[in-house]
Amino acid sequence: MAQSESQDLTRVIERWQGGDEEAVRQVMSLAYSELHDLARRYLGGERSGHTLQPTALVHEVYLRLVGERMPEVSSRAQFLGIAARLMRQILVNHAVARKTDKRGAGWSRVPVDRAVEAMERGRVDIVELDQALRELAQRDPLHARVVELRYFGGLTIEETAEVTGVSARKVVACWTFARAWLLREMRA
Repeated sequence: MAQSESQDLTRVIERWQGGDEEAVRQVMSLAYSELHDLARRYLGGERSGHTLQPTALVHEVYLRLVGERMPEVSSRAQFLGIAARLMRQILVNHAVARKTDKRGAGWSRVPVDRAVEAMERGRVDIVELDQALRELAQRDPLHARVVELRYFGGLTIEETAEVTGVSARKVVACWTFARAWLLREMRA
């Protein structure tokens, strides 16, 4: 997203927070393609025949955003962080429901030696990843938030630093540690 588009999105978010109901539609209009690309990336790693499509995932994020009071957001990166958290919740809920319905049909585990590489490409059992992230969040919320923003939100190191309020160097350290920790936990 270009600098001017990012600034436009930030201004519309400020209007939304001020109570302008039309602003929420404008936020989604400005961020739609970015959110759709993110959803397509996540769902591209799913098994064939996946019932949730990128457009449906973005629309579900929109419905949840409209149904909630928007938390204080001061930038595009923070908005994408919120959208990423919602996408994660939606994907986990969908995966849990599907697993429950099918009792595991069509699910396969990622071989341990490719877990980090697969995580970066989105080919991970989302329920297993969510559980590991919950455990990581109990031990270190910052590390879990960095994974959420980078993996689910698609944010850059700099954007993640902005959202979390830490340095880019700290984000890199958290990201490196968290990926290794998740690999170990998912191996167990």
